[in-house]
Amino acid sequence: MSETPGSDHGGAPLTRRRFLAKTVGAGATLGLAPTLLAACGGASGPEGKDDKNVLTLWHMEEPPNRVKAFQEVIDRYNATDPKYRVKQQVQNWDEIYSKIASSIQSGNQPDVLFTIPDFTTYVRTLGSVRPVSKKVEGLDAGHGFSDVATAPYRDKGEHWAIPLYGMVQVLWYRKDLLDEAGVEPPKSWDDLLTAAKQLDAGKTSGIALPAGRNLATDQVVYSFMVTNGAANFFTDDGGIDFDKPEVVESFDFYNQLLKYSPSDSGSYSWGEPQAALNSGAAAMAIEKGQYLAPFEEESGRPTDDLGCVPIPQPDGGQPGSIYYSNGAMILSDDDERAAAAEDFLSFILKPDNYGDFLNAEPGLFLPLTEDGREAESWTQHKTIKKYSHCVDVMLKQAESGELFGFVDGQYIDTVGEISGQNIIAQVIQRMHSSGHSPAKAVAWGAEQMQDAVR
Repeated sequence: MSETPGSDHGGAPLTRRRFLAKTVGAGATLGLAPTLLAACGGASGPEGKDDKNVLTLWHMEEPPNRVKAFQEVIDRYNATDPKYRVKQQVQNWDEIYSKIASSIQSGNQPDVLFTIPDFTTYVRTLGSVRPVSKKVEGLDAGHGFSDVATAPYRDKGEHWAIPLYGMVQVLWYRKDLLDEAGVEPPKSWDDLLTAAKQLDAGKTSGIALPAGRNLATDQVVYSFMVTNGAANFFTDDGGIDFDKPEVVESFDFYNQLLKYSPSDSGSYSWGEPQAALNSGAAAMAIEKGQYLAPFEEESGRPTDDLGCVPIPQPDGGQPGSIYYSNGAMILSDDDERAAAAEDFLSFILKPDNYGDFLNAEPGLFLPLTEDGREAESWTQHKTIKKYSHCVDVMLKQAESGELFGFVDGQYIDTVGEISGQNIIAQVIQRMHSSGHSPAKAVAWGAEQMQDAVR
């Protein structure tokens, strides 16, 4: 998962069902399959059928440093002289939903597609995802997957993706700014609100939070929901159970914190809070581990000035954060090619290779296996060594991570309808921009969720 999955859809809500009707219907009606849709490439497109010994990998990790690091691991695999060599093709989250639907419809899907849990529920409806249970079980026996890695890809007794790396959020803070103000790193919601108010002075905001209609806002809000016991907002039969006190409390708290966030937070996504923290325009922020590598260069401050603690929790709350297990689906319709794809993914997870793969974005991509956490190829990277304390905080935070739609063994196959519309973020906007009360905004959000999954 890159840092920018999802997009802001205008007009009528585009649910998965409406999307499939538009995309697949248009392709069939206009006769696009043999021409335009084939141009998507993939395992059986220009890079596939024309060269039957090439496996095509699609991923949405667009930053050049990630592409370069992935290529180094791919080159290492190809140097082993496998029957099927691997070629990566970089996609983006704004287009991948339509592109994968088109490619599958025309038989041009990639052999391997990187994924996150809610995206997997969508791609499975297209009919080409292969179960990988035997391979996951074998890898688990050899490397030791964490439960949070495999759980969101398990449904109907099968595993539908091979986990590759995790992402979790923590509270980041500028130690120099907190020390100057005499503020201790917050542990509770009360501590956090008090600290944000005390640090909000002059040109520095107490905290920088996203409040735009985007997945960044969804994620940070959900981390607070997890700490307040509101991680699960579905009923046992997959219905919506969003309008309840612990959800309202979480949104109310976020709305209070926004008073100490920059005035243009209503347009913030991932990048703005990080830039504010690094520049000293904000003293705190909540995000994943991409804050580590660029801190010194972008802030001009020493390593020790970047601090981190687990997400603060309310009285009576619990440790927690949003957690993404990023994995790989196998879409090949040929058994031999599928087995070759599994072989490549197994190669990535070998300790000698795994660290180099994770260090495509050190600190953001976290290991999902027991031996991966100890692999020197990961632990000896300069960023991981330099910020070892924060890495340990994130690994510990991951143990209590959750993801909506996949809590306590759930597998809500309509969750993509909710995340795709950024309904959680829209609830924040109704409070922050439109002045609605938390109770009224959450009630509206529950209605939108119910409409989305019908």
